[in-house]
Amino acid sequence: MQKFAQIIMGKKFLLGLAVLTAASLFVAFRSSGKSAMADDNPKSRYVRVLRNLGILLEEAHYNPKKVNDDFSRQVLKKFEDDLDGDKNILLQEDIDAFKKFENRIDDEIHGKEIESFFVVNDVYQKRLQEVAGLYTELLQKPFDFLVNESVILDPEKRNFAKTAAERKENWRKRLKYMALDRMVTMQEDREKNKDKKDYVAKADSTLEREARDQVRKQMDRYFSTKKNRETKDEIFSTFVNAITSTMDPHTDYFPPIDLRSFNETMSGRFFGIGAQLKEEDGKIKIANLVSGGPAWKSGELKENDEIIKIGQAKEEPVDVTGYAVTDAVKLIRGADKGSEVRLTVRKVDGMIKVVALQRDEIKLDETFAKSAIITGEHKVGYIYLPEFYADFERPNGARCAVDVAKEVEKLKAENVEGIVLDLRGNGGGSLYDAVQMAGLFIEDGPICQVRSRGDKPNVLRDKDKTILYSGPLAVMVDGTSASASEIFAAAIQDYKRGVVIGSTSTYGKGTVQRNIPLNPEDENSLFAQRKPEDLGTVKLTLQKFYRINGGATQLNGVTPDLVIPDRLDFLKFREKDNPSSLVWDEISKADYQTWNPAYDFNSIVKTSGEEVKNSKVFTQIREKAKWLFEQNDKAVSLSLVTFKEEQKKVKATYKELEELYKLSKAMDIRVSQADEQRLAADKDKLEKNKRWLKQLSTDIYVDETMKVMSRMIGQAAVASVKPAKG
Repeated sequence: MQKFAQIIMGKKFLLGLAVLTAASLFVAFRSSGKSAMADDNPKSRYVRVLRNLGILLEEAHYNPKKVNDDFSRQVLKKFEDDLDGDKNILLQEDIDAFKKFENRIDDEIHGKEIESFFVVNDVYQKRLQEVAGLYTELLQKPFDFLVNESVILDPEKRNFAKTAAERKENWRKRLKYMALDRMVTMQEDREKNKDKKDYVAKADSTLEREARDQVRKQMDRYFSTKKNRETKDEIFSTFVNAITSTMDPHTDYFPPIDLRSFNETMSGRFFGIGAQLKEEDGKIKIANLVSGGPAWKSGELKENDEIIKIGQAKEEPVDVTGYAVTDAVKLIRGADKGSEVRLTVRKVDGMIKVVALQRDEIKLDETFAKSAIITGEHKVGYIYLPEFYADFERPNGARCAVDVAKEVEKLKAENVEGIVLDLRGNGGGSLYDAVQMAGLFIEDGPICQVRSRGDKPNVLRDKDKTILYSGPLAVMVDGTSASASEIFAAAIQDYKRGVVIGSTSTYGKGTVQRNIPLNPEDENSLFAQRKPEDLGTVKLTLQKFYRINGGATQLNGVTPDLVIPDRLDFLKFREKDNPSSLVWDEISKADYQTWNPAYDFNSIVKTSGEEVKNSKVFTQIREKAKWLFEQNDKAVSLSLVTFKEEQKKVKATYKELEELYKLSKAMDIRVSQADEQRLAADKDKLEKNKRWLKQLSTDIYVDETMKVMSRMIGQAAVASVKPAKG
């Protein structure tokens, strides 16, 4: 374990810290001649942050880009996008004026006086004030939904407005779209409730007015939030993150308050739905789901779903578009277990639905590995691992490799004929545990190669010759399986130890990061004149992973042996879709011997591939997912009739896709006898597990994996039968 930690740290990392420490002291002393060192001088602090950041990026980053004029141009573009990604605040003349900084930001990183940030921020704040006064005027008069016009919502297909008048027209269309969307929803509610006793149907003119009122309230909150949150310090953090993310997508800057908030969110217990939220352009979206939480168990919520409204049981829901994440979280969390919260969400494909959830205590143990037994043609063990967790703080803390080993033992006791390991949605975690876990399924040998900047690759090996499980194995992945998940899947694939099954590719994150403070000087140091100022923390990319076959998992991820279409295939969210991602490359192959299975690996993959290719269900899933993705690229009609027709098609297609994802006949699935006895003592956990099994039993992707497993088991059984001697 100690050697592993040394590998992760690396010589270049330690050297970078040493350089940063010395440079930080130098910058501090150079600035200390005046009262500019005072904490209330943000400009002086910004200079120190930028200078220390530049040193850290150039001296310690795994593969630093040259901080030159080209880098400066990319940072400026990223900063503009982060400030006004929808292109509805700044004008083209502003963008043109900012070009004078295209060749300057790199100089500012290297110590030149900061000018670019202050100019851009001042212009942005001015334009924001101008725009903040538009919506009240535009929402005063009724919208004419009979006019045949449209709006382009995708900012990549729009340019910045050339004039203030053009910008105002863009806002008019945007507000009209928002009002139309709400009016159609109210019309649908009117149609559903028209036959109810004492229901009073409102006229379209009334619904239109109420829709504008809702949009006005939403915009009030939106601009109020921007005014409160977009302080100079916040926008400076945005500027710094434009620099770090230009270096690579996973190098991030956390100002002190954000890091503290992040740590507080990740600690403690509370009653909620088990969903972490994020804010994007005034929209509250789901960042990820806590495995085992109410949101995850419902199967109704996914990452990047937008939360439009939050309601307490039967109370009138609150429109939270424009809310700060912290305020939205307050509405979702509650004091009582079992209390109901109702979320109105907009799915990635545009579908709007209401999801009712009961709050529960969010516990860390819900994220641990768990297993089940699926009985069909053969008895197969199923293990779900949501993340590669590891409690490094406690000697006996939870470790996923240890827990997976326990689940394997349970399944072996049940005499399963094969094991499926599900890593879908697993964003990674402990590399050490990924190596240890792979070792459960092979005799011994290399699992992964890790390279630090300028160093030779280090081979991480499984040194234990024992094999916990040697039978047929399948690994399930999808486009959100990342980092340690990709290392594990790649090792299983390279050894041909099992069949990797999933969407077109995994995420493609083949790098490792560490949190490094921008002020590493010790307050007790001989050179420190005062307590070190907290300049924030950088999550810095320090190393790169490689498969044992020599190829990187970076960018391209892992391509499954058996590719099955899913709704993620057409979305642009993987590492390869980010222009600042580190490149794919390869190094020398490690010395390893592939597995010698009792089945014909290639024939099983070929036969299963043909089955998926000829499947009407998977063909429809691909076609409908593609169609829904294409709708996002089209201009949206602002004509009431046309808009309703378009939305009707989208909703119908979404519903059809949801049905395709579910088996018409559920699989026979249960927990092991060991777990059954354990769960019997806890009714709450027993009920949670029942819901999980029910959701799993109709999963079409697990069902297809079971078919592959049956072929593996069948061939292995035939191979084990030896002809009798004559």
